[in-house]
Amino acid sequence: MKTEIKLVDYLASRRSIPAFQMGRPGPGKAEVEEMLRLATRVPDHGKLAPWRFIVYRGEERARISGELKRMALAAKPDLSEELMKVEETRLTRAPVVIAVVSKAAPHFKIPEWEQMMSAGAVCLNLLMAANALGYASNWLTEWYAFDEKAYPLLGVAPGERIAGFIHIGTALVPPTERPRPELAEIVTWVGEEA
Repeated sequence: MKTEIKLVDYLASRRSIPAFQMGRPGPGKAEVEEMLRLATRVPDHGKLAPWRFIVYRGEERARISGELKRMALAAKPDLSEELMKVEETRLTRAPVVIAVVSKAAPHFKIPEWEQMMSAGAVCLNLLMAANALGYASNWLTEWYAFDEKAYPLLGVAPGERIAGFIHIGTALVPPTERPRPELAEIVTWVGEEA
């Protein structure tokens, strides 16, 4: 199901599909493994591989989502019906959800910040790898990415952090464009043109 497109054309049109606008089919195990191999081809100063993956598939996604809903209700007992529905579908919106877990830690040479940026690069590479194999993808970090009380449920070890949840499936709707910043607003030129 691979797609063939020039990289520059892909980058000019890359868009995320909202996770709730994804459906089946999702990638099988071999495709996920290919995506993960591609995702690891990122800058990694010191060759530390300061990240790892947790792949959520099948019914386990619903069980974990139910537990996340219970945690959300414990924190906010007055949660609306609409928000309760959101909570119980956290990991079931797309057929496959992959957590990119940052293992950044103090190092004598490599700053933790560089290690965290490497995990962010893995997230982006994973989005692009999913797209290259013909799937829609979305990078989300929701409340449970930052709530360490949810980490045991999600399989995240002490000292680790979640860089993002990459939702992967088949787009149910075509992607839409969104406004992008004007270069004049975000670029500072220093020095003369060579």
